[in-house]
Amino acid sequence: MAADELTPPEAARWAARTGLVLPAERHAAVAAVANHIHNVVKVLHELDFADVPPAAAYRAAPHEEEKPDATV
Repeated sequence: MAADELTPPEAARWAARTGLVLPAERHAAVAAVANHIHNVVKVLHELDFADVPPAAAYRAAPHEEEKPDATV
């Protein structure tokens, strides 16, 4: 386990701080999921998005061949 990974007792402590009751048998599973999410986010932080415009720059428009109608 890496030094920055969440341990099962820490997962239980953080759950308790938020008011969640976390049964003892779930501590390890919650810690594993939290560590997985942390690792995925860590990879995303390493990506270079410098040339990507913000989401507000995009406008969703239907394709030309798609003609909206009210039929179901």
